[in-house]
Amino acid sequence: MVKIDLITGFLGSGKTTFIRQYAQWLIKKGYNIGILENDFGAVNVDMMLLQDLEGDNCELEMVSGGCDKDCHRRRFKTKLIAMGMSGYDRVLVEPSGIYDVDEFFDALHEEPLDRWYEIGNVFAIVDAKLPQELSDAADYLLAAEAADAGAVLLSRAREASAAEMDATVAHLNRALKKVGCSRQLDNEIIRSNWFEFTDEDFERLMRAGYQMSDYCKAPQQEEVFDSFFFMHVKMTEEELLGAVHAVFADRACGHIFRIKGFLPVGDGWLELNATRRETLLKPISRGQEILIVIGEGLSKEALQKYFQDSEND
Repeated sequence: MVKIDLITGFLGSGKTTFIRQYAQWLIKKGYNIGILENDFGAVNVDMMLLQDLEGDNCELEMVSGGCDKDCHRRRFKTKLIAMGMSGYDRVLVEPSGIYDVDEFFDALHEEPLDRWYEIGNVFAIVDAKLPQELSDAADYLLAAEAADAGAVLLSRAREASAAEMDATVAHLNRALKKVGCSRQLDNEIIRSNWFEFTDEDFERLMRAGYQMSDYCKAPQQEEVFDSFFFMHVKMTEEELLGAVHAVFADRACGHIFRIKGFLPVGDGWLELNATRRETLLKPISRGQEILIVIGEGLSKEALQKYFQDSEND
């Protein structure tokens, strides 16, 4: 049977960065892997960020979004059926940062997937410097993603102090209590820097497994969150950075968690990954003219003042 791992994490937590480290180790060890980007959006930026991993031992697939939930679930199952016949040793699934983890378990217990796949690990990625003030909807998703995880990995461990990590773990455990989950996380929390993981660290991760924890379901919580796409935005690097900082400060735009996408510059591309705490802009080999804004209570009209589609000017 093909082992399948789920890598969850709230918006901007660092799932794609972790998958890169994990996938590179698996490839180095000779595994033949498939990575499935399972997002609700019609354009999958994160898949493009992993494109350099593609080769003889790694293939990237995505579930096309831009449809209703039932259609998305059918596409997810259909894609896994196709991948189950591709000879992979392991499949890694990266869903949206706004995701009902039960969808993963439900799909894997349906025929024929239950005969082809064996659930390996469920990892939850949590920002080590998690903001302490989150909405009830955000706390719910944070808890729901961690409740069944075999391991919770704190991202950006190099940047966070021990006190910040302690505060994040305490916040996570409060969120679990808030949804009626009796589980409290301690030994499952991995605080070490992923970029310094040894073979022994990765081998231990491969044995993390998963847990099935009970909690009070609130299936409509993900509908609180919005995402807006802005295509063909023409800006200089300096103009983009200025717009990103202004948007986070402008309450009329809503509560923004993350802005990601690409900016064409000369003959190349820059990758944008911005949260309220930091903005990263770095070269990438290939991109697409798109910016995606994700958050709560977003106003597209207000956002368009900063990210105007040049083709609609």
